[in-house]
Amino acid sequence: MLRQVKPRNARSKRALEKREPKAIENPKTCLFLRGTTCSQIVQDALTDLHAMRQPLAKKFTKKNPIHPFDDASSLEFFSEKNDTSLIVFGSSSKKRPHTLTFVRTFSYKVYDMLELYLNAESFRTLSQFRTKKFAVGLKPMLLFAGTAFESPVANEFTLAKSMLLDFFRGETSDKIDVEGLQYIVSITAEDIPGEGDAKPPIHLRTYLIRTRRSGQRLPRVEVEEMGPRMDFRVGRTKEPDEATRKEAMKKPRGTEERTKKNISTSSMGDKMGRVHVNKQDFGKMQTRKMKGLKRPRAEQEGELTEELNGDDAKRVRQ
Repeated sequence: MLRQVKPRNARSKRALEKREPKAIENPKTCLFLRGTTCSQIVQDALTDLHAMRQPLAKKFTKKNPIHPFDDASSLEFFSEKNDTSLIVFGSSSKKRPHTLTFVRTFSYKVYDMLELYLNAESFRTLSQFRTKKFAVGLKPMLLFAGTAFESPVANEFTLAKSMLLDFFRGETSDKIDVEGLQYIVSITAEDIPGEGDAKPPIHLRTYLIRTRRSGQRLPRVEVEEMGPRMDFRVGRTKEPDEATRKEAMKKPRGTEERTKKNISTSSMGDKMGRVHVNKQDFGKMQTRKMKGLKRPRAEQEGELTEELNGDDAKRVRQ
């Protein structure tokens, strides 16, 4: 743990205020680290992921003797020192070659971890694709394909979906510029299991969106693979304990929208309201008169005569 230091000037005070908990948190910054033994393939993968994560990314090239699943204190130190809530750690060993470990932290403590083994044979870097690249700072469109990601029970693939969503999300925005939708990140989990007890692999592809003239009002949309191309196998995972999960999912007061009475939203997103009125007398309402429902005039005169006779009889009795 870092010792608490009181700010000596206004600049350091502002820096400490940025790290304080907020009702609406800042965008998550990702830190890229490498271990003491890290293959060139893993280093290239870290470089490409760092480029896709820009500008909310920091990358260190120094070797770090870290074993995330044995002792995560060093990762927590780097997280607090650099104010990052996402960490991607690259390493390689004989038992676990070409490994990328995705780590999320909460309050500068490790929240959960996911280990992915990169397939060296099918891996292709960004530079190996001779196509136009995306601009820095643009948010991708995400596509998750595969029934494994939709499992109602939490497993390795639901954790991978949540982790990759956080990694590619970037800054939150309430407005979307269509011109900024330039590339798609497709993440696919095969439905066919691997050999034996092996889990199905995860394929990560990135496609550039191109619009062509179609002779109509709407253009023809084409996609072209841009890189990187990565195939993963799911390795070890670390789930958060129930107390930490409950604390991390807690929402501050004042951020939730107050429910309005008699106003609801349908499944299609339409706003529906309920209006309360007094009891209505339908006999006094002006409705459209139809000739087919109109009574004969003789019948109406007979009813009027009976009413008059009744009134005269009451007067005589009085």
